Amino acid sequence: MISPYPLPTGLPGIATFFVTPDGLVRLGIATHLSTAALTLNGAHVTHFQPHGASPLLFVSGSSHLTPGRPIRGGVPVCFPWFGARAGDPQAPAHGFARTTQWAVESVTGSEETGVTAVLILTSTEATRAFWPHDFTARLRVEVTRELRLTLEVENPGPDPFLFEEALHTYFAISDVNDVTVTGLEGAAYLDKVAAGARQELGPDPLRFTGETDRIFPANTATCTIHDPGFPRRIVIEKTGSHSTVVWNPWIAKAAAMADFGDREWPQMLCIETANVGTDAITLAPGARHEMTALIRLG
Repeated sequence: MISPYPLPTGLPGIATFFVTPDGLVRLGIATHLSTAALTLNGAHVTHFQPHGASPLLFVSGSSHLTPGRPIRGGVPVCFPWFGARAGDPQAPAHGFARTTQWAVESVTGSEETGVTAVLILTSTEATRAFWPHDFTARLRVEVTRELRLTLEVENPGPDPFLFEEALHTYFAISDVNDVTVTGLEGAAYLDKVAAGARQELGPDPLRFTGETDRIFPANTATCTIHDPGFPRRIVIEKTGSHSTVVWNPWIAKAAAMADFGDREWPQMLCIETANVGTDAITLAPGARHEMTALIRLG
């Protein structure tokens, strides 16, 4: 399929743009350190794999992979709201950024040092129809032996605005029944499975025994997924983020989602770097906010 957008220039033999049969513009990255892929649709990282390891990211085999549709897996960029938008049931879930075509600002790097791609999204009449603010958003994707994602939001307008954001990362795991997560011991959370009840974790690592949808507010912790089945540890460090979201749909919710395989839920776990709810960001005119997630093997 021919792309309706001119293909940007990459780095020959290292970072190459191409069009999928379904019309997605992708950037494929291959260096001595790792391989990765992202789409311009949603600035969505869909693959990251350090050499000698299995892929760190999960993408559903039932996911939509067409322009304008959200991708189930990888790293969706949620902006400028998280989840359903209050008071507007017609607005797209998790905001418009994850289904909008981003532009390429730059692609730099080498086989030895890795590749950095910077994608940019600015306000348009289409975005103002949902959210009446001018903005500039950039996603900086740094691919080495680690994956560093930095979401930068600028306010070029005359008035402050409030926004939520999340790097909604889906991690590939062997079996959610067997993995544990450390770093959240003793933390308070809002349990969305229990109508948003406020609860607190005990002193032990987090384990999974059913549908999990928890928002940990005022939380800046580094989290580690301990996966004995592969075996490996995935470390998620963050800066500029004060919310952590942990999600697995389990059996019933997975079966109810058209873009998620009924039997895929044991192989994924979301640990999301975010600023949501009471941690939403108020950005002054002319100001800029950065949120970074660093993903690496421990």
